[in-house]
Amino acid sequence: MSKRLLVVDDDDEIRELLEFDLSHSGYSVDTATNGLDGLNKAVTNSYDLVLLDVMMPKMNGFDVCKNLRKSKPDIPVLLLTAKGTIGDKTQGFDCGADDYLVKPFDIQEVLLRVKALLRRNSDNSDDKSFKQEILKVGDIEIFPESLETAIEGKKIKLTPTEFEILYCLMQHFNESVSLAVLLDEVWGYDSDEDVRMVRVHVGGLRQKIEKDTKNPKYLHTVTNVGYKLTPIPDNGTEE
Repeated sequence: MSKRLLVVDDDDEIRELLEFDLSHSGYSVDTATNGLDGLNKAVTNSYDLVLLDVMMPKMNGFDVCKNLRKSKPDIPVLLLTAKGTIGDKTQGFDCGADDYLVKPFDIQEVLLRVKALLRRNSDNSDDKSFKQEILKVGDIEIFPESLETAIEGKKIKLTPTEFEILYCLMQHFNESVSLAVLLDEVWGYDSDEDVRMVRVHVGGLRQKIEKDTKNPKYLHTVTNVGYKLTPIPDNGTEE
């Protein structure tokens, strides 16, 4: 059965382009022309992925994503928008988006991101041992089935992408993990253009698991490499 996607965009040309190319790539595509209708469709129906514009009438994409996460926390969301500053991207990821592409975009890049997000979500949903697993490193525990993390016994809700970054770092506990490895293991592809995206997601994760983000206890930046997870302060690695 083909994967079912929802495209929410008020721009007729972009929406029709996405519907055409995604359909010809084997996906079943539904559309909405404003944020409120898009949210209603996404909540009411079953979709494997939502492609979401930001600047739309009735409800912007950030609010759509935030509300969608309350009822369907596991559905992948790809934001497609002309708002491309770091602040915009941070806001999008804080709302629960999994990936972010800035307009104008190459349709082949969209197809690549869609494929990677669907594969990632399918791998996680099919892996029963992953869902039943509880992984603990020092004071950090993660619960894959609920996408929750506990720090010193206190549960913290992460976005799916933040959770997968943390899971990857815990699998490489006390080792330096490069940005390329994170892109490959979390997103399923490696692109120098997406290094900033990783950093934004890591920044969001750090905000949730650290009491003091300027002096992190767990999640450390390794200069010119990437990141390392340790429950013990690791002086000398921070940028």
